Amino acid sequence: MRIEARNLSFAYSESSLALNDVSLEVPSGSASALIGPNGSGKSTLLRVISGVLRPQSGAVFLDGDPIARRSTRDLARHLAMVEQERAMGFDFLVREVVALGRIPHRARFAGQTQADVQTIRHAMELADVCALANRSIHAISGGERQRVYLALALAQEPAVLLLDEPTTHLDLRHQTEFMSIVRQQATEGMTVLIAIHDLTVAAQVADRMALMGDGQMIVAGTPGDVLTAENIESTFGVRAIVGIHPELGSTYVLPKLAGRREA
Repeated sequence: MRIEARNLSFAYSESSLALNDVSLEVPSGSASALIGPNGSGKSTLLRVISGVLRPQSGAVFLDGDPIARRSTRDLARHLAMVEQERAMGFDFLVREVVALGRIPHRARFAGQTQADVQTIRHAMELADVCALANRSIHAISGGERQRVYLALALAQEPAVLLLDEPTTHLDLRHQTEFMSIVRQQATEGMTVLIAIHDLTVAAQVADRMALMGDGQMIVAGTPGDVLTAENIESTFGVRAIVGIHPELGSTYVLPKLAGRREA
């Protein structure tokens, strides 16, 4: 399912625009990464694309259809989002949280089908949270919760998966596993858009990248097109070495630390 954002502008207050005439296209069945400094508009763009926020101008389309015409339930059948922070008001067990992903696919007041049970189990296996199934969502670590919310999103069986800095609380192993799952979903046909700070990991995961700054789209293209030393210095204010990893074949970014003597 193709994502198209056209000329989006959004302001939380009258004083400043969080998004200023932003356009972006994410091809169907691909992974794209949103990169940029804190406050550049990445999270706001994801929330507008998800339908949580309504733009002051512009529109979002899924396969050419505006999301504004879709009901919340219909949108949830096609699109899922994993946010950086998410509050769960009730003291659900982990398996109950993941099961919430099946609600958009069921008739009102209908119980779980055997297909629902299998989908939930598969999502939990992918996210490596089966061992947490009977624990309270409030009794597990932040990193474990992020994996649970990934399982919840996968249980929705969406055509589009949005992720906002999803690996913030994860250790190295679970970061690697998490991003491998995300990459695999795109390989299998899901459309993925992820906001991420780790530029080197982003280059491994994403087919395309979009660099944002001050609520505007700076440049979009392949990781090699976007991740240049010039773009990084002008947007992040950081000097960096950019190259192609000899084994992985993907772009890497190595910031130059201030105060360190260069050879």
